[in-house]
Amino acid sequence: MFNKIGLLSLALATVVYGQQVGTLTAESHPSLKAQKCTSAGCTTESTSVVLDANWRWLHTTSGSTNCYTGNTWDTSLCPDGATCAANCALDGADYSGTYGISSTGTALTLKFVTKGTYSTNIGSRVYLLESDTKYKLFKLKNQEFTFDVDVSNLPCGLNGALYFSEMKADGGLADYPTNKAGAKYGTGYCDAQCPHDIKFINGEANVEGWEPSDNDANAGSGTYGSCCNEMDIWEANSMAAAYTPHGCTKSGPYRCEGTECGDGDERYSGVCDKDGCDFNSYRMGDTTFLGKGKTVDTSSKFTVITQFITADNTTTGDLVEIRRVYVQGGKVIQNSKVTLAGMEPYDSVTEDFCADQKTLFGDTNDFAVKGGLETMGKALENGMVLALSIWDDHAANMLWLDSNYPLDKDASEPGVARGACGTDTGVPEDVESASPNASVTFSNIKYGDIGSTYAST
Repeated sequence: MFNKIGLLSLALATVVYGQQVGTLTAESHPSLKAQKCTSAGCTTESTSVVLDANWRWLHTTSGSTNCYTGNTWDTSLCPDGATCAANCALDGADYSGTYGISSTGTALTLKFVTKGTYSTNIGSRVYLLESDTKYKLFKLKNQEFTFDVDVSNLPCGLNGALYFSEMKADGGLADYPTNKAGAKYGTGYCDAQCPHDIKFINGEANVEGWEPSDNDANAGSGTYGSCCNEMDIWEANSMAAAYTPHGCTKSGPYRCEGTECGDGDERYSGVCDKDGCDFNSYRMGDTTFLGKGKTVDTSSKFTVITQFITADNTTTGDLVEIRRVYVQGGKVIQNSKVTLAGMEPYDSVTEDFCADQKTLFGDTNDFAVKGGLETMGKALENGMVLALSIWDDHAANMLWLDSNYPLDKDASEPGVARGACGTDTGVPEDVESASPNASVTFSNIKYGDIGSTYAST
């Protein structure tokens, strides 16, 4: 998934990334309960969410002086990565007041733009915790993962995402002694895009080679990226949706440098499959399946079920298929089928689906090169962290999700049309000004044995 991190600084409370722990704001994790299910029923777990370190205020350990302002580091405090980690502290968060994050205990709402006392926050990302200091690791082979979602208030250009990332349960606390914050403060992020805008990687600040963004006043990129396997369960707005596995040849989190990050023209030389193998119903030919007033009606809440099928129906078998089912208004809705000429009527992600899709679209099958479903299966068996976010896209205006993309191809070519949004939509400046009150709500998270998390009849 593409990454968007935004906070417009209006005063001292600039939000950035850190590794030490500050004491100016108390950290209290909002409750978000999950349920573990079997054929005998579901039991509730006392889980909660934590804000990603990327959005937090980073200041001196001895006071409130910013270590990072706008999209540049204070070079006196951060002349190098190790010194910066020692000098700078990551503080607690006001989840609702500063970041627009609210929870009822079973439902989590992420607001797009929040104007606080000291800042205007744009977007957010949180992770599910099993305890105050550990992320919950989901092991989903031969299991299903289910949640309800309301995307009715998400227009073109926005992404309300729910996905799994191969992060460490403690946020890197044990591996990197310079990281004193850990999962309690949302450290250790990685994904298959090997993002360079992560300000602390492996317990050190990513200050080397840091270049401020030329189109985002709050972001930049350093020499290093943070890579890992990523399973996108849900990337969506009210106009389009996709689910996508992305495999990597390195177990994560992995700090990349140079060619192995897969940047620019070296996209397919990196350690991760940045394209993934996506199932987007609109892109696969069924333009009537998901959207406002469509089969899956995004005007109201619905349930999303994702099943990870193994060859022998065990938790240790090879991952061979990722299925999708929806429930809305008490009705079970099977996933749409591919209707494109030149492909079989697939309705799930399999190795054959991915190979045929890449061939028809003329895309590089980096998914297969990076190990395909076998690689994703290993990550799912090891355990992955649940991330939930809302964001806009400074790299490609979210056109890869909800419009025609890439722009240098005709929309009539297979795979180019991904949603009904116009190619002039999704410009962050426009979305932020026109839809500041946009939001997504995730609720009723369940996981467990195949068929145990929803009523199939």
